[in-house]
Amino acid sequence: MTNSFSQTQFEQNYRKGKLAFDTGRYRVSIDHLEQASQLISPYSSLAGEVKIWLVNAYEAAGETEKAIALCQELSSHSDKETKKQALQLLYIIKAPKLQRPKEWMTEIPDLLNNTSPSNQYRQASSPNRKIKPKRQIELIDLSKVNTKDNQFIWLSLGVTSITIVGLFIF
Repeated sequence: MTNSFSQTQFEQNYRKGKLAFDTGRYRVSIDHLEQASQLISPYSSLAGEVKIWLVNAYEAAGETEKAIALCQELSSHSDKETKKQALQLLYIIKAPKLQRPKEWMTEIPDLLNNTSPSNQYRQASSPNRKIKPKRQIELIDLSKVNTKDNQFIWLSLGVTSITIVGLFIF
């Protein structure tokens, strides 16, 4: 009973930790992932996976020292894949931070927190504009339309046939 309870608790904490990480709530993610890592055998591949997530959460939350220490601990983990990922993360975390020139950066304003009235949606400047009525289709009396043959069809057929014959001859 206790084992299934701790397994359920582990799965909940692990899922909540990953979800919190994905939504940018790194402190909450750290709490859940730390609880999940305590509920599982530290030598299993799943424990290694949880701790890799924890390393990423530490780094995202600005706790680089904790992330480095955990990476160094995981670099001697019994799971081969965990060890490989830990060494790669350690290499990335310890890499020098490059400074980007200001002109390379584009500042994106936070539209959710910006409550200044000048940025709110405004009504159109002239709300009393008259709407033009749509043009109505003008009905034509077909009895007044000139339907006499003007010999154009024969002229166009003649020019087309001469062109086709000319293509085959030359």
